[in-house]
Amino acid sequence: MPSSHTIKEVVNRTGLAASTIRMWEHRYGFPQPARTESGYRHYSNDDIAKIKSVLAYRDRGLSIPASIERVLASDAPAEPSIYAAVATADGAPVPQVLRKSTLHALSRAMEHEALAQGSSPICFGAFQHEAFYRPVEQRYRQIARQAEATVVFADFAHVTDHGKGKPVEIPIRSEDALGNEWAVIVDSPGYAACLLAWEQPQENGFGGTRDLERRFESLWTVEPKIVRRAAEVAARLAGRSDEALGRRLTEMLSERPIAAGEPTQVLTSLTNRIVKYVEAS
Repeated sequence: MPSSHTIKEVVNRTGLAASTIRMWEHRYGFPQPARTESGYRHYSNDDIAKIKSVLAYRDRGLSIPASIERVLASDAPAEPSIYAAVATADGAPVPQVLRKSTLHALSRAMEHEALAQGSSPICFGAFQHEAFYRPVEQRYRQIARQAEATVVFADFAHVTDHGKGKPVEIPIRSEDALGNEWAVIVDSPGYAACLLAWEQPQENGFGGTRDLERRFESLWTVEPKIVRRAAEVAARLAGRSDEALGRRLTEMLSERPIAAGEPTQVLTSLTNRIVKYVEAS
């Protein structure tokens, strides 16, 4: 992924109008792009990550000034955002804009492949809303029975630990960028895969007649180091609601080896599942 972007590329990546970006810069001093000798703005990956975090905070109800202040106050703009942490990492895949219906097929393929591999994964899922999680809860319970740990994020009322062999439910805070994201992360010694997506601003909200047409900037990968980064960020986010769980997840990840499965074989198997589920949708 390039480290320098024109304002047009930022518009394409964030859905924010160029005039709005320039207005924020003039009114709030944010973002602060580099300038070429001829005066053209150039934005870094970090600038894009911060803009996305501001938009996510705004969509969770904060004002623009409060959203910008919150992002600028953090040295790690990715902290509420698994997507931003991975999208700005070295070696991250190129994002694509996908419909929600396609994300369903990708998620299902990764989740079922985790079940097929049966190699004690650590799994995370982020669902935005509890209503999106409940229809697939049984699948996550199946995964949890053979996983070392399974954690799901949504707008739950509180932390719920159903006990060994069941997913731990972690609430998303009202101001979290994670509330605007979709995630499936599977980290195991023989199989690593993750799907991360950030919902672009749009008129059609969830639950409407065009719900499956909602668009997300998305990336997915079976690169073990990228998957591990996503899992580590997810573990830290879980730790904000349950410190003991966060410590346990972080220790588990630090102690287990990076997935050593043959990437070509993993990708072939996963792609076959993706095609199957896309065709069935």
